[in-house]
Amino acid sequence: MKRYIVDIHRPDGADPHRLRSETPQIWFSSFASLAAVLSDDNRRLLRLIHEKHPKSLTELAELSGRKVPNLSRTLRLMADYGLVSLQRNVRDVQPTALAIEFLVVLD
Repeated sequence: MKRYIVDIHRPDGADPHRLRSETPQIWFSSFASLAAVLSDDNRRLLRLIHEKHPKSLTELAELSGRKVPNLSRTLRLMADYGLVSLQRNVRDVQPTALAIEFLVVLD
């Protein structure tokens, strides 16, 4: 079985080569799952979160034009892969992008 690996590059701009051993890696069992998680829409969503720093999923829904339940499902999946952090506040969940650049290595 082929495996697909994604090296995550940190959004703070740190040199990815210097951090290579510290850089988290995500393994995907199929190209279809990799494509679903790192789709164009999802990568745009990560950049939007990184640039606008929304305080809630409702604010992110307004910025992105997507509905909150749709965003919630997508962000939970991305959080499972370590791409976003979902910080629960009193009433809201604040998303934070943990990665915005990716290097895909195909085996």
